[in-house]
Amino acid sequence: MLSLMLLTRAVDAYSVSAAAPRGAIAAASVRPAAAARVSMQEDVHATIVFLRHGQSTWNEASLFTGWADVELTTLGKNEAAAGATAMWKEGIVIDVAFTSLLKRAQQTLDIVLRITGQEDVPVHQNWRLNERMYGGLTGLNKKETVAKYGDEQVGKWRRSYSTPPPEIDTDSEYWPGNDNKYAHIPMEEIPLSECLKDTVDRCLPYWEESITPALKRGKTVLVAAHGNSIRGILKYVDGISDDEITQLEIPTGIPLVYRLNKDLQPIKSELAVAPLTGRFLVDEEELKRKQEEVANQSKLRYGVEEDEAAPAAVA
Repeated sequence: MLSLMLLTRAVDAYSVSAAAPRGAIAAASVRPAAAARVSMQEDVHATIVFLRHGQSTWNEASLFTGWADVELTTLGKNEAAAGATAMWKEGIVIDVAFTSLLKRAQQTLDIVLRITGQEDVPVHQNWRLNERMYGGLTGLNKKETVAKYGDEQVGKWRRSYSTPPPEIDTDSEYWPGNDNKYAHIPMEEIPLSECLKDTVDRCLPYWEESITPALKRGKTVLVAAHGNSIRGILKYVDGISDDEITQLEIPTGIPLVYRLNKDLQPIKSELAVAPLTGRFLVDEEELKRKQEEVANQSKLRYGVEEDEAAPAAVA
């Protein structure tokens, strides 16, 4: 029922915003409180919004996903619609958007732009924003993998900063090198497996070469991506330590907004929750609920009791 209500609200928002030219969205939809928050920060130069996609069909089936190109479930689409509604209420007008080469992130972005009436926003897709590559674990059932290798080993593969899972065989249907959409990428750059450190190293060149120039021009940017690719960028932006970043939960479908100064340093929001300096477009109580929901869902998927498991993110 809640998902249906969120989707209904989002559709209502889309109906209002689509009736007006894109440039009029901000004036029509900015709430007074939102406008006040922005106007009080005179040194705001650019804005970037991060949005993690919602539930995918493989999340629902408890399978390691990574670079496997699967779609959103109905719940995942409703999560995207809820995120769009939050952005519409905040009066956020996007200048340019970035996403990965994976359907679930692209669907999330498409839903947001349609609901907010911003379908004409330029969209850039790039493999460097893909989710972490889960290597030989891709497509395996998570509980069965724990039963086979044990909690400790799977925990290291999933949550350590620098320990990757086993490499995938190059003859596997899930190795990206066998997918035509990666044919333009040099073979040596296509990962066989990735830890979070590898994902950070993969994402940052794209951040510097493609996203940063838009921010330097004072644009409002939307990045619709994945839990680990977003964490990789946030680690850099907020200077988060290796240990702390592995415990950071990025809830699905909740926009995370950063205001940046002219040096592209984040202006800490009064509503930020450490170690982040940006603000989730949700109240603190709902944020905690969503973070716990993501962690608990993963614990159940891995067959681990809640009091024994470390926080875990959906992949």
